[in-house]
Amino acid sequence: MLLTARSNDQRQQIKAAYKKAYGKDLVSALKSELGGLFESLIVALMTPPISYDASQLHKALKGAGTDDDVLIEIMSSRTSEQMKDIIKVYKKEFTSKLEKDICGDTSGHYQKLLVILLQGSREEGVDEAKIEKDAKDLYAAGEGKFGTDEEKFITILGNRSAEHLRKVFDAYKKLSGSEIEDSIEGETTGNLENLLLAVVKCARSVPDFFAEGLYKSMRRAGTDDNTLMRIMVSRSEVDMLDIRASFKKMYGASLYSTIQVGHIENKYKRQIPYLPPSENKCQQRGGKMAAKPLLLAFHSKYN
Repeated sequence: MLLTARSNDQRQQIKAAYKKAYGKDLVSALKSELGGLFESLIVALMTPPISYDASQLHKALKGAGTDDDVLIEIMSSRTSEQMKDIIKVYKKEFTSKLEKDICGDTSGHYQKLLVILLQGSREEGVDEAKIEKDAKDLYAAGEGKFGTDEEKFITILGNRSAEHLRKVFDAYKKLSGSEIEDSIEGETTGNLENLLLAVVKCARSVPDFFAEGLYKSMRRAGTDDNTLMRIMVSRSEVDMLDIRASFKKMYGASLYSTIQVGHIENKYKRQIPYLPPSENKCQQRGGKMAAKPLLLAFHSKYN
């Protein structure tokens, strides 16, 4: 709980203070003493948020095969500013361009939408003049024709703001009598379908998107620990309170209770609920001063 209850900024202060006081890297010390999922969780917690996203993308692209679920989750949910920061950190830490690596591992319309999302060039606000036209263009590109104009889906869903898209989705339902998700599921397949659906879900509600991801990671006997950890760590100081509320609303059970009854490693399970749900709560624990009282505890435990 020493680390899980602190903000990421405080963890970085603890890491720097530990190195200054003892001349050793805290993460290396922790890794030498831990193992399994608990080690993975602690290492993730000690990584700055943008570096964590960059590392997850690199692992998804450079591991054994492409982990499209990770690509889709991160690329569809991060803001334009976050994507720009991820690009910079990715190049610095892995001496490679993220766009180049994405293009080397993906293809076709799926690749094109990933690159558009990576560029972080979404328009701001709502363009009232485009709402009806966008809805009609989406209908004409899918349900309203034989075959599918994937380019139109990619252009509209990849470039319009979330607020604008929500209005387009309402207009689309009035026009066609069905949800935009129904059109995507009927007109596209594979990774493109999954990415388009993720973009739509995030435009509607990012907390709902992650609540669904958490639920799916725990709904079977074999928990998807990587997804559970990735979402809990990456959203803990962003919108976790909203995700918890969405989870309760969507599934009728609290996220905490669902984690506790899940098939999850005990030491790992005990720590996840203590991840800070918001930056304000973390700041109440002491800011920069939070590092000092913890140094002795870490040093005595891991040396």
